[in-house]
Amino acid sequence: MGISDVDSWPSFSHLTTDSLLFRFLAAEFGASQTSKERRRRSPYAGPMGTPGNTESLIAAARSGDKRAVGRLISHVENDPVDAAAVLRQVYAETRNAWVTGITGAPGAGKSTLVNLLVGAWSGAGKRVAVLAVDPTSPFTGGALLGDRIRMEQRSGGSDVLFRSMATRGWLGGLARATERVATLCAGLGYDEVVIETVGVGQSEVDVAATADSTIVVVTPAWGDGVQVAKAGVMEIGDVFVVNKADRDGVDDTVRELIEMLGMSNGVSWEPPVVTTVATAGHGRNELLEALHRHRAAVEGEGSDSRIGKRRRRDFHRALKDAFEASAAEALGKSIGTSLEADVVAGSIDPWTAAAELLRTVAAD
Repeated sequence: MGISDVDSWPSFSHLTTDSLLFRFLAAEFGASQTSKERRRRSPYAGPMGTPGNTESLIAAARSGDKRAVGRLISHVENDPVDAAAVLRQVYAETRNAWVTGITGAPGAGKSTLVNLLVGAWSGAGKRVAVLAVDPTSPFTGGALLGDRIRMEQRSGGSDVLFRSMATRGWLGGLARATERVATLCAGLGYDEVVIETVGVGQSEVDVAATADSTIVVVTPAWGDGVQVAKAGVMEIGDVFVVNKADRDGVDDTVRELIEMLGMSNGVSWEPPVVTTVATAGHGRNELLEALHRHRAAVEGEGSDSRIGKRRRRDFHRALKDAFEASAAEALGKSIGTSLEADVVAGSIDPWTAAAELLRTVAAD
């Protein structure tokens, strides 16, 4: 059954419009049918290459227009050239935002914990952006919107942005454009930027390179000591949360975590272990206090140190994006097609051809 085979879809008339399943199906199957119409209605529809249009979008986004924010995010996600044009204009304003990453296995309660943080920060008058990295839909190539649906039912407000991002095959727990979008949100005036990873297990370590603070969420009886020791996420956490602490085994899990974390030598920050029952709001204040202490410790090293690390990371990403864009452009030229044909014919190996193409790009 394809997306266009509307007549063959099963009937969902028995679902209420506020049910989770109805909203999921509407988001998943309805988005592709209405996106063009939404763009036509948008007052910001038009080419991003026009400086005036980009500036008006940024001004509207900073004033709280979520449609303007959404359009900017879409361009930053989908087009590296547009991304560079937008990020150049907002980058000077990014230094005041704090990026918090939250990772952990599926079902650990990451989204519910994000709700607790969002509620606390928005209640304190802060603008909050949540980037929820979701699995990729096999139908549309977009994000399966489960995280956003759950979170929008419990939190909201004009100063709270939720954005689902599809992994599109990108590994490490993030979508490829997550860092760029986090930078954009910071530049648009969001005080707190939260990145929730897709939730696939031990490989979700990329978030630590993007976030200022990283929360690792586990549940009671999540694995024996050997499993804990080999988990890559153990090395990236600034704060560890044992969620669903009303279940059996929570004390053993906390003890194992503390023992494992105690094996680290020469670290300036000792990650605390916080217990929560996110669905009931228990442990929220303790989690906020742990995050506050980590932020104070990082800022104690000097804001220039934190900002410097972020700017170095952003430069490396921008350089990589620029090389990829230039290489893709060069592939479409005669030198690129010639080298590609030579590789296919076996007269040159791929690495030599790639080096030759990069030399051409550098010369230009």
